[in-house]
Amino acid sequence: MMTLSQVLAGVRLRRELIPELAKMKVAGLDYDSRRIERDFLFFAFPGSRADGRKFADDAVLRGACAIVSESPRPEGTEYPWIEVEHGRQALAGAARNFYRQPDERVAFSGITGTNGKTTTTYLIDAMLRATGKTTAMIGSIEYRMAGERRSAPNTTPESLDVMRMAAELSERGGSHLTMEVSSHALALSRVYGFGFHTAVFTNLTRDHLDFHGTMEDYAAAKQLLFQPQNGSAPQWVILNADDPASEQMLPAAGSTVVRYGVSRSADLRAENIRSGFQGLSFDAVYKNEAVYKNDAVYQQQRVPVTSPLVGGVNVSNILAALGTGISYGIPLAEAALGVATCTAVPGRFERIDEGQPFLVVVDYAHTDDALRNAIQIVRELGKGRVITVFGCGGDRDRTKRPLMGMAAGELSDFVVLTSDNPRSEDPLDIMNDAMVGLGRFDTPHVAEPDRERAIRKALEEARPGDAVLIAGKGHETYQVLKDRTIHFDDREIARRILVALGYNSPGYKKKPE
Repeated sequence: MMTLSQVLAGVRLRRELIPELAKMKVAGLDYDSRRIERDFLFFAFPGSRADGRKFADDAVLRGACAIVSESPRPEGTEYPWIEVEHGRQALAGAARNFYRQPDERVAFSGITGTNGKTTTTYLIDAMLRATGKTTAMIGSIEYRMAGERRSAPNTTPESLDVMRMAAELSERGGSHLTMEVSSHALALSRVYGFGFHTAVFTNLTRDHLDFHGTMEDYAAAKQLLFQPQNGSAPQWVILNADDPASEQMLPAAGSTVVRYGVSRSADLRAENIRSGFQGLSFDAVYKNEAVYKNDAVYQQQRVPVTSPLVGGVNVSNILAALGTGISYGIPLAEAALGVATCTAVPGRFERIDEGQPFLVVVDYAHTDDALRNAIQIVRELGKGRVITVFGCGGDRDRTKRPLMGMAAGELSDFVVLTSDNPRSEDPLDIMNDAMVGLGRFDTPHVAEPDRERAIRKALEEARPGDAVLIAGKGHETYQVLKDRTIHFDDREIARRILVALGYNSPGYKKKPE
């Protein structure tokens, strides 16, 4: 076991530890009092829903040796109470110490941006595994540990959970951990002080302003991955050359930067892009500036890339993954073969096929930019009309709702406006906000707050050659209502309705298009 002074080394304390506390043995750490065991250190965070100090008594009864908090000791408590300047930063530092700096034994790749984080994370993990690495992955859909799948309670978990996973991966002989790094996680110091080998930026569009307030603050949160408050900058930075926001993500001196995109200025770019129902293909061209030092010409590599992922937007995600491969010294040709093994990402442009003569796609698009991209992709693939089902989440940024309505109305041929996760809000109020944007266009539309009925309306409306996009929830298997959370999976619902409509039945014969 470590001593308390060893666990809290480098953590900003409001008062120096007295000798008796400094020598105290610590058997473990946690921020959930229900998981506290004998001689554990309990971190009590102030929260929007509950103050962690309320659980301090329970933690001590369960065996906690001391409480760590940025809040002052409650009156009447006699057990050891350690005040720190910042609770989550303290947890990050303590976790890194307790697990003996696992980010120095395991190479961390962090992916941030508004859209594309999940797909890029899957692509990187698939590439690393295809090249023989034992890996872990942390994302919004699931976590993975050396091939084992685990549930994902948060896109980016608390620092303690990440360090625990990294230490476990190291013990299993693993070498690479790939994780989505959300703006919330960066702002809340969930990756504070972590040593990232590679940091990837996908793009920046309007989202999460209910939390960050302004686009400037949202971008500033993203910047923390590239310009950390504590610890060293990433060794490699992979930036989207096609997004102007990349200029804000430039790291401090010392990082090697690779810019990717279709832009001629990109270090790693895509040429000869071909996209269809069966996936993507393009040429990846990499100009290696490392050999440009002596006024020599660029040494270029050109490698063919194929992927079963659909839609031009995935060209950018694949390039980001290939850039990450470059950061780890993986030959571009091997990296290209590796990304090809990523056959699908749950809820990301996931095709639903029950034999119907029209395209049905479920996608997680829940911002106006992502919705535009998704609609444009289905239009490229389909031969007929584009029918879009979408809603907006409750208790989230209201300003993006009319923008999503505008995206659906401008680019679709028929729109079904429905409910997403209304949470504590009235679904009709949310839909009215979206209708402000949708109503600016003459696009035929219907409003149906019951999401299952909305999906049915869209599928009943579809004709041969059309394309139906069911947007917003993607991989989610639940719907959050005001008073409860229910099981709800757009993919299951769509399949059930298609079968009920007679597709995929023994007597159904697909008519020639």
